[in-house]
Amino acid sequence: MNWPRAALRLGRALVHALAGLGIILARFPRMNTRQREARVQAWALKMLTLLGVRLELRGQPPAAGPVLLVANHISWLDILVMHAARHCRFVSKADVRHWPLIGALADGAGTLYIERESRRDAMRVVHRMSESLKRGEIVAIFPEGTTSDGAALLPFHGNLIQAAISAGSPVQPVALSFLETSTRAASLAPCYVGDDSLVASIWRTLSARSITAIVHYGEPQSARGRDRRTWARDLRSAVDMLRQS
Repeated sequence: MNWPRAALRLGRALVHALAGLGIILARFPRMNTRQREARVQAWALKMLTLLGVRLELRGQPPAAGPVLLVANHISWLDILVMHAARHCRFVSKADVRHWPLIGALADGAGTLYIERESRRDAMRVVHRMSESLKRGEIVAIFPEGTTSDGAALLPFHGNLIQAAISAGSPVQPVALSFLETSTRAASLAPCYVGDDSLVASIWRTLSARSITAIVHYGEPQSARGRDRRTWARDLRSAVDMLRQS
């Protein structure tokens, strides 16, 4: 562990987070949607730089919505990385809204919240996602429902994919991975899985020499008559292919 490096990065990241909160409170009310999205994307990209994370894009990010992005889930960094690549509205667990500072930043980025244990709330969120897609927005989900170590994909849940079917929106698969910048070997530093704690994952990331985050966009798909479960399986296969390419 490189304590001086980690402490310096942590201090800079906290200052940048507070600056982001100030922008949300003072400037967002006077901005239109496009200006807010551009500000969120620029803020996320700078935060990655402060954390020592490089961004590498593959494939073609969506130029505009409507589109539902589905990605594998590895780390607490995933949302930040995807925002830096292309602004989108995330669906996140409801607990995030109550996290100090992070909750306010998530609100400012347009996050939709879901109570994962509630079937009724899932229906509500699907309806809100569908409305967002019909407005031409870009929405993003992690259909695994939890993080993994990135070595293999968990099954994709199809519940939230129903929003794209209801809205008649395309879905674009996205593969996320983290590498050690110098060796290009898989980096486990950002992983947040199993008995790992969020604090430990953050500290490993801050201590790492340099990490490269890869966001690999696949080709958008239409439903073509598939139900949500069938489409979820096909999307999982598409994400898996992107991870291995």
